[in-house]
Amino acid sequence: MEALRILLPVALLGNGLAAGGLMIAVLGGAPLLLSLPTERYVITHQFMVTRFDPFMPACMVAALICDVGLALVTGTALTAALFGLCALLLVGAMVVSLAKNVPINRWIATVDPQALPDNWTEIDPRVRWSNWNRVRTALVLAALAVLVLNTGLLLHAN
Repeated sequence: MEALRILLPVALLGNGLAAGGLMIAVLGGAPLLLSLPTERYVITHQFMVTRFDPFMPACMVAALICDVGLALVTGTALTAALFGLCALLLVGAMVVSLAKNVPINRWIATVDPQALPDNWTEIDPRVRWSNWNRVRTALVLAALAVLVLNTGLLLHAN
């Protein structure tokens, strides 16, 4: 299966890079952002987001495409179902990203740290962003775990 030899490494790489990037945000980025004074938070968030976009979405899309392709070409119903599950978990992470995190990122990109909205304490998005980031990270990590399990099954079968 030539497709398997191409798609599986790319799926592992894309999913692993996405999981690693999100773990960096969970373990370091979010705690840092939550600890900063507001003005520093805005500047730091603006800086960090430009480093992760479009890298993170590209990794997730590459993994998703490969997972779908693998579900279509794999030999057994079990491995096809597991690749399908990986794809669904990545879609879930993308939905959370697009519906929850990206709107916050786009809004923060427009905020002037020297002229914060008067109601900043009420609309400060840090906790919300951090919570949704944990959700999407859990989904991507679950996808990676299923992908690694499935890779083990495929290696054992051969």
